[in-house]
Amino acid sequence: MAKESMKAREVKRAKLVARYAEKRAALKKIIATADVNTEEGAMAAYEAARKLQDIPRNANPIRLHNRCKITGRPKGYMRQFGLSRIQFREMASSGLIPGVKKASW
Repeated sequence: MAKESMKAREVKRAKLVARYAEKRAALKKIIATADVNTEEGAMAAYEAARKLQDIPRNANPIRLHNRCKITGRPKGYMRQFGLSRIQFREMASSGLIPGVKKASW
């Protein structure tokens, strides 16, 4: 099991990402579409870049890390089920995941 502090940190990051998502998208759009050949466009892009730097680092979606919903394990994560490979195998073997059964040939 992962430490509770690590799980809490991920939850906190997810909330920050959600809170700043609209603002980040708007600023990134200004930077991408600004015409840097004109002085007005260059200044707009510069100001948008400065504001983007003022947003907390943990508001960047890249800093999120998928974790198992049960144990909090960060590695061996299966996105389709939201579980680590270990929990997936245990739950599938005991028939707790609908539509999944062990292959045999």
